[in-house]
Amino acid sequence: MSASARPEDTARSILAGDVRAAARLMRAIDDGLPGAASVLGLLHPHTGRAWLVGVTGSPGVGKSSLTDALVGAWRARGLTVGVVAVDPTSPFSGGAILGDRIRMQQHACDPGVFIRSLATRGQFGGLTASTRGVAAVLDAMGKDVILIETVGVGQDEVEIARMADTTAIVVVPGMGDDIQAIKAGVLEAGDVFVVNKMDREGAGRTAGEIEAMLSLGGRGDGRDQGWTPPVVLTCAVDGRGLPELVAAFDRHRAHLLAEGGWRLAARRGWAAQAELLELVKARLMQRVQARLDQDGLAVLAQEIAQKRRDPYQAADQILAAAMRDTEEAPWPAM
Repeated sequence: MSASARPEDTARSILAGDVRAAARLMRAIDDGLPGAASVLGLLHPHTGRAWLVGVTGSPGVGKSSLTDALVGAWRARGLTVGVVAVDPTSPFSGGAILGDRIRMQQHACDPGVFIRSLATRGQFGGLTASTRGVAAVLDAMGKDVILIETVGVGQDEVEIARMADTTAIVVVPGMGDDIQAIKAGVLEAGDVFVVNKMDREGAGRTAGEIEAMLSLGGRGDGRDQGWTPPVVLTCAVDGRGLPELVAAFDRHRAHLLAEGGWRLAARRGWAAQAELLELVKARLMQRVQARLDQDGLAVLAQEIAQKRRDPYQAADQILAAAMRDTEEAPWPAM
């Protein structure tokens, strides 16, 4: 995003489908540059039309190959697609390794597809702090489907369920750790379960284990009353099971849109609440860091380590100082 560009001009360009303006804004969002939030604010009223699909699972289960196949399936329907690929952070540059862009070269020249890789930068939960903003830009551009592929960090990777309209959990046969992870809590995050690499021995058994766990209940989060997540076997490299997977996504979308769409409205309300809290935490941390320079932090940490101050009291004092900076700013109307 050009430093001289007005937020209104940038927003107008993105709403008109300007790919270069969108790419510049995404870079500014990822880098946390000033002005990016202003443009996102202008784009916000124009978001909400795209369908957000999350694809998550442990490393090595074939998420990128599955993402590539799904993009092709949706493009065959004439739908435009945005892909947000959350890559591991490079230990050398701190940026995304960009493996997903390399694997999806066949879509690189398709004007109906926009692929953006983001680095995790140490973020837990499988998402980055800028994932929501980049997805919003793709939404405002007019993409029909936005597919968010998370980095794959096991059972911590449930954060995508707070953002996506439909979340797919991908596993492969012969990885008992994946099944253990599902037992530990990922079960509640999935709307569709995918057993990829169905040509491997034990694929049917893995699908049966997941179905058995789903039949026992445990999805008591109230996110989707009346929906039993299907288990779909796929082979992303040759396309087997892909039509069934796309059909499962379609059924889930129809489920959320049924009866006036109250389920989708509720889900997106929860997503908005999660996003708001994340933004508040980020803004508060920025204020704290602005007040507490590295030397001040080191002094406090030394006092805590020497037991001359407890960390709870220190945290309260830091937060109180940060809040004093905002006392004159009015609270939003409740």
